[in-house]
Amino acid sequence: MEKNLPPIPVKRYFTIGEVGELCGVKPHVLRYWEQEFTQLRPVKRRGNRRYYQHHEVLMIRRIRDLLYDQGFTISGARNKLQEMVQSERERRRHEEGGAIGEPRFDESATAFAQSPTGAALSDVDAPLQLQIVRRELLEIRELLTPAA
Repeated sequence: MEKNLPPIPVKRYFTIGEVGELCGVKPHVLRYWEQEFTQLRPVKRRGNRRYYQHHEVLMIRRIRDLLYDQGFTISGARNKLQEMVQSERERRRHEEGGAIGEPRFDESATAFAQSPTGAALSDVDAPLQLQIVRRELLEIRELLTPAA
């Protein structure tokens, strides 16, 4: 899958055209996949423009792999992604359950990070910035870790 796709640049947001080029998928297909896969929720700004984050680009590449390379149907790929997310959550719960003093993630960071009208990251206090970055890193790790 990844062999013929270009590397993902280090950026916070990607336009739908950039994501299409990075993932080898046309923009109309990406818009369709947003309806089919609840995990894809790009931020929408002015004029309903979509801005994808790094973890969403990785998710799109995974969806593309399931559909195009492994031959899954949309329904089958949706189920496979849900299984992978579920097993990752269980693994993470198991890891975090044994760690004493592990900081718990504040759900307000999730609400802020997913807010289409949220302020810029630099406008947020440092502890919340760290929580947002930690959440994104955990999501990236989840996407990169092969399913058990």
